Amino acid sequence: MRRLATLLSVLVLLCLPARTLDRAEFAALIAQLSEPEGYFDTDNLISNESTFLTVAGHLRALPRGGAYLGVGPDQNYSYIALLRPQVAFLVDIRRGNLLEHLLFRDLFARSRNRLEYLCLLLGRAIPADLPAWDPKPVADLVRYLDHAPRQRQTPALADPGLPLSPADRQTITSFHQRFEADGLDLRFNSHGREPRPYYPRFRDLVLATDSAGQPASYLSREEDFRYLQRMHRENRILPVTGNLAGEKSLRAIATYLRREKLSLTAIYTSNVEQYLSRGGDLARFAANLDAFPRAPGALLIRSGMGPYARGNSYSDQLVQSLDDFLAGYAEGRLRNFADIIRGSRP
Repeated sequence: MRRLATLLSVLVLLCLPARTLDRAEFAALIAQLSEPEGYFDTDNLISNESTFLTVAGHLRALPRGGAYLGVGPDQNYSYIALLRPQVAFLVDIRRGNLLEHLLFRDLFARSRNRLEYLCLLLGRAIPADLPAWDPKPVADLVRYLDHAPRQRQTPALADPGLPLSPADRQTITSFHQRFEADGLDLRFNSHGREPRPYYPRFRDLVLATDSAGQPASYLSREEDFRYLQRMHRENRILPVTGNLAGEKSLRAIATYLRREKLSLTAIYTSNVEQYLSRGGDLARFAANLDAFPRAPGALLIRSGMGPYARGNSYSDQLVQSLDDFLAGYAEGRLRNFADIIRGSRP
């Protein structure tokens, strides 16, 4: 009975509504949670993980609500759409990632549907019959974009409430210009190296499917896009500059969740743990995660890249129970990234 009562109390916390934040609260909370940026050698405008949606079934099985935490650009939106959390924190060591999410946030606010969002992002003409596109499959949207005339759509960024320097605004503009220039053929890029031919293009990510072959990106259904749009409008998707093994950001987010009576449902780390392992920072990462209030069955989503991928793909998406990860680390079973990959499941 005690276990059932505990489970019910946690489920109640998951169902409590997260507060809508006004512009000033949004800006203040981001400042409160962020820490000084670090360096990473990619622009990371889009993901290089072609298999990022093969874990969609695991996410659909989790209870809705609670909090989501992830790294990187817009692949997070697909995970958020699948999980339906009440609040999401997008934590990345690069300030550029925060600035890119401010661009996405602005375009979500301006868009009437998925197709207009993509037209604004990619600099394509918006069709006159825009509402008729709401029920259409995402493949039809991609076909339209492939033939739509170019039409510069770069808007003036609405004031997000955050202090942005001229350099910040120029960075946001340059990001948007890259999307407009390359369109659906944009690829992930590492500084000083040509894009690898096996990296997915933006079109591949938009059209990505789950393990059953069904379209599952946040742009595959209008209702998923509108859920994300509402979260953005209510300032419940917060981009944060932070290090997963740092001294501030994750601890501050955990404190915020406890104060708001919310539990972490899922965290997406990409292959950041590979870098943390290489730098000897796994212990700090595990300690940061252990500070979070966690929902029953909370998942850690990660990517095995290159030699850590299973099968023939460059990337491999995997999951692990967050409690299992923390127990495994505490017991000494997970001391490097190879151990972590072995402890994960597809």
